[in-house]
Amino acid sequence: MLRTISIGSCVSVQGLLVAEMSDGRIVVKVDDKTYVGNPVAAVRAS
Repeated sequence: MLRTISIGSCVSVQGLLVAEMSDGRIVVKVDDKTYVGNPVAAVRAS
């Protein structure tokens, strides 16, 4: 499943979900690299 995370104040990364950490952060994989950050809230159009 694709997930988007925020790294810092203005950098976001979208990749495949690898893991969810106990502190609320998630790990995503892009090609050969993994990134850890806070998940971006999903916005649903009504």
